[in-house]
Amino acid sequence: MTLFDPRTTALVMIDLQEANMTHDHLPHGSRGVLDKSLRLIAAAREAGSLLVHVRSSFLPNERDSLQPILIEKQRPANPVREPRWDELVPEVAPQPNEPVLVKRSWNAFHGSDLDVQLRRHGIETIVLIGMSTNWGVEGTARAAYENYYNIVFAEDAMSAATAEGHRHSVETILPLLGRVRSVDEVERAFGESAA
Repeated sequence: MTLFDPRTTALVMIDLQEANMTHDHLPHGSRGVLDKSLRLIAAAREAGSLLVHVRSSFLPNERDSLQPILIEKQRPANPVREPRWDELVPEVAPQPNEPVLVKRSWNAFHGSDLDVQLRRHGIETIVLIGMSTNWGVEGTARAAYENYYNIVFAEDAMSAATAEGHRHSVETILPLLGRVRSVDEVERAFGESAA
């Protein structure tokens, strides 16, 4: 039995953007996640699957981001960001028919048209990759589960600020939401489905 049907599968890439390349992630490292993501991007395109690029971005004063009451830590009024921090890394270069969505929270469904895009393309399964495992990927996965999507996680094409955060998500939360697989397994599934 194949892992998914590429005609009804989308590769959803979370925050493969400049900000995440300027600091390391664990356990796979930012460059390692990007390299493995590029393999899946190529495989998904070859198989004819939908690719959806998701990036985080805010107004300069970040008034459009979630502003929960945080006792221990308050956000600065005008945070200083690196130039181009919110741009997708050039290597992932979206093609004309690949949606690019902006998210302003951990959950890529919240406040975006991700669900509309997926449904209009007839998507039933999403393959999730990106940064960070226990924030953007897990936040999006929880919403995908609640919206009745089948989910596949490519474990080594995602990483977190700490190895413990990644491991907790991968071992405790993500298996309750979908199927956790390696990049090799997901890439092979795209290839088998495309054949």
